[in-house]
Amino acid sequence: MTQFYDALETRDPSQREAQLLAALPAQVAHAQRGSAAFAILLQGVDAAAVTSRQALAQLPVVRKHELLELQTEGRKADPFGGFSAVRFGPQMPRVFASPGTIYEPQGARPDYWRLARALFAAGFRRGELIHNCFSYHFVPAGSMMETGAHALGCTVFAGGTGQTEQQVTAMAELRPAGYVGTPSFLKIIVDKAAEMGVSLPGMTKAMLGGEAFPPSLRDWLGERGIRGYQCYATADLGSIAYETQARSGLVIDEGVIVEIVRPGTGEPVPEGEVGELVVTSLTPDYPLVRFGTGDLSAVLPGQCPTGRTNRRIQGWLGRADQTTKIRGMFVHPAQVADIMRRFPEVLRARLVVSGEMANDVMTLQVEAAATPEGFGQRIGQAIREVTKLRGDVQVLAPGSLPNDGKVIEDARSYK
Repeated sequence: MTQFYDALETRDPSQREAQLLAALPAQVAHAQRGSAAFAILLQGVDAAAVTSRQALAQLPVVRKHELLELQTEGRKADPFGGFSAVRFGPQMPRVFASPGTIYEPQGARPDYWRLARALFAAGFRRGELIHNCFSYHFVPAGSMMETGAHALGCTVFAGGTGQTEQQVTAMAELRPAGYVGTPSFLKIIVDKAAEMGVSLPGMTKAMLGGEAFPPSLRDWLGERGIRGYQCYATADLGSIAYETQARSGLVIDEGVIVEIVRPGTGEPVPEGEVGELVVTSLTPDYPLVRFGTGDLSAVLPGQCPTGRTNRRIQGWLGRADQTTKIRGMFVHPAQVADIMRRFPEVLRARLVVSGEMANDVMTLQVEAAATPEGFGQRIGQAIREVTKLRGDVQVLAPGSLPNDGKVIEDARSYK
């Protein structure tokens, strides 16, 4: 039994990087031609020149709230806001809706969301039955996993959500090799099976997503003979990264280009620093270029102990949109980045909001190795110009701020 889904997983990292970057100009050009939205967003961009990560970083980041706004504005003409490169018909067998409402197309190509690789890493193999408890209603989660399972050569029981006793009965009678769904619902099912006195001996593995999977629950399932692994995927992008049996971070999927940027900007951060996960998909049907997920993560050093050579990320570390209302005014991470750009001496910055309700105190903490005369005063003036609010300045030594991706920290007391 092979250890890897395909040869792409063990490519030399330099070969992978070269092949991804070689595919990038064509995808940017395709987005400009096939997507009315990107024709506007990338207007004037020479796609043929986007051949490096540095060139990619010059393109605008399209964040989820912007996609929703553009969809809403253009919905009468196109329900997808001009982002989809395929239309209703054979090229688009299904349409789904995520909260917002954001409409997502499903392309006709096999394993459209590229979940087979993640399922394989979790231990699923051809010829097995998978009990799929992701929702099949409105949102694409159920279909995402089902199309991946079919590409892997598995049969799927469409369990969906709810009806716990019936889920237990079906598992006991069909004896699936494993479960796919949220970790919390798997615990509910296992607890219900124990309550009913029903044994589920065939349930030995699980692919989990949609919510946090804490180590305590991982160990709890392990004690009951179920090995659970995480997958990080979204309705817009499909699979982004997946856990392996090494349990050492999440390996980035082979069909995406991942960047970690400073929240509120499109500027990549150094490896290891926490920032917003920005993804460029190489899927032609829905060609999202520099799509800001709004999730925080960081790139891990080294390679996966399983032998997979792609980069790894830590997984979900929180939300990047830290917009905060201070003294009746909204302050955005992009404004903190704007202040930083005015002062090359500043290495990192964090805006801390403290005090009690209606008595906000705003302090910009900045890391700087050297501070010229009047440095703090000039930063304070910049705070006022950018945010229209007064704020204090605290200069710290390099490395003083925690590496958690926070640009704005709301430390106010709401008692």
